[in-house]
Amino acid sequence: MPNKKGIDIDGLPSNLFFCTKLIDILKEEASSKLLTITVKTIFGLEDVLVEELNELGYPKIDRLNRAVQLKGTWRDVYYLNLHLRCAISILVEVKVFKIRNEDDLYNQCMKIDWTKYFSIDKTFAIKGAVFSEMFNHTQYPFFVVKDAIADTFRNKMNDRPDVNVKSPQVMFDVYINKDVVTISLNTSGAPLFQRGYREEIGLAPLNEVVAAGLIRMSGWDRKSTFVDPFCGSGTLLIEAALLAANIPSMIERQHYAFKNFEGFDADLWESIRAEVNTRVTSLPCEIIGSDISDEMVTKTRRNLRGLSVGRFVKTEVKPFADVKELNAPGVMISNPPYGERMGEEIDELYGQLGDWMKSDMKGFDCWILSSNMEAFKFVGLRPERKVKMYNGDLECSFRKYSIYEGSKKGKYMNNGNSEKEQD
Repeated sequence: MPNKKGIDIDGLPSNLFFCTKLIDILKEEASSKLLTITVKTIFGLEDVLVEELNELGYPKIDRLNRAVQLKGTWRDVYYLNLHLRCAISILVEVKVFKIRNEDDLYNQCMKIDWTKYFSIDKTFAIKGAVFSEMFNHTQYPFFVVKDAIADTFRNKMNDRPDVNVKSPQVMFDVYINKDVVTISLNTSGAPLFQRGYREEIGLAPLNEVVAAGLIRMSGWDRKSTFVDPFCGSGTLLIEAALLAANIPSMIERQHYAFKNFEGFDADLWESIRAEVNTRVTSLPCEIIGSDISDEMVTKTRRNLRGLSVGRFVKTEVKPFADVKELNAPGVMISNPPYGERMGEEIDELYGQLGDWMKSDMKGFDCWILSSNMEAFKFVGLRPERKVKMYNGDLECSFRKYSIYEGSKKGKYMNNGNSEKEQD
C-alpha cells in the first residue's frame, strides 16, 4: 500500500508501479490478439507444411497455392519463425480491401496507420505479386503503397523512413488478385531457407527448405538409417540431424524482421528460444553422408562442426558404389548431378546408381531428386511414387524406389514415364 507521499512498501512510486503493470497488461493483450497468419512455402511442399504444423499443435489449417493459412497470436508468429522447417516466410495480415482503380489503392492505404508497425528510423520495402488487369505494370502498385507509407509518416512526423530494396529492416507484402488487395507484414524478412548454419556451399547447393521438405516427404521415421551418397555441402545431412535431435533448423539464425517492429516483445521471444533443446548427447539413428569429391566432404564437415549434432553425422570421401553394408531399414535421399556439365556421362551415372540401389540398398526406401527426366529412365527401376518439385528455378521430379529383399520383378522394371507425376 502506498503512503501519503505516494510511496509503496517497497519504495517504488505508486504511479510508476501502475504504469509498469499497465504496460504488461497491454503487451499480454497484444500478444494474445488473433491474427491471420499466412505461411509461404515452395511449390509441392504445401501438404508436408500442413503435416508439420499439425505436429506442432496447429490443427486448423487452410491449404493455399504455395502457402497455408491459420489463425494465431504474436507468440505463434515468433514460435513458427523459429520452429518451421518447410516455410519460406511468415506473413501477418494488415488489411484486406477491394479497389476499383489505382486511386483506390492509394486512398485505402492512407487509411492504414503505418507508424504503429515500425518507427521512422527503420528502412522498409514493398514486395509481392499482382494478378490484376487494373495495372499495366505489375511493379506499379508497390510504388503506390510505398508513397502511401511515406505520406503517412510525413503527415504525422514531418519526415519519412528510407526505402532499402535489397535488405530492408521491415518488409510489407502486397498481393492483388483482380480487385482484392491483401497487405501483410513479412515477419521473417530474409527467406527462412537462410538458416544461419551454412559456412560453405557447393556449386549447386540444395535449398534448405527443399531439403527439409524432401526428408519429411520421404516418410523417414527419424530412428532408422539416413543416407545421402551425393552429400555436396551437407544440407540434407544437417536437416536430417536437426530433425532427429528435435532441434529447430533455425537455431543458428539471428535476423528476423519482427525484431524491427514497433511492438516487438523481446521478453516473449527470449522465452520461446529458452524452451528449445540445444544439448545433444546422441542421435536415435545413423546419419551417413558421402561424396566422391573430397572438397565437398570438407565443406560438409565445416558446415557440421558449428552444430551440436555435427559430431554424430558420419561423412566419408567415396563414390556411391563403394557405400555398402548399411544397417537396414532406412531412407536414402539422393540429389545427384542433373547433367548440365556432364554431357553424355549422365546416363551412365544414373544406370550405375540404379544398379547400386538394387545390389546394396535392400531394405531402403530410395529417393532421387533430379531435373533430368531422360536420365531417370536409366535407373532401371519402376518408381513407386513421383512428385513434381522445384529446386530453385529448375523443375524437378522426386521419385521413390522401394528396394526389397529378394526378387520383386515388378518393382525392378523400367516403366519410363508411364506413371503420372503428382502435382
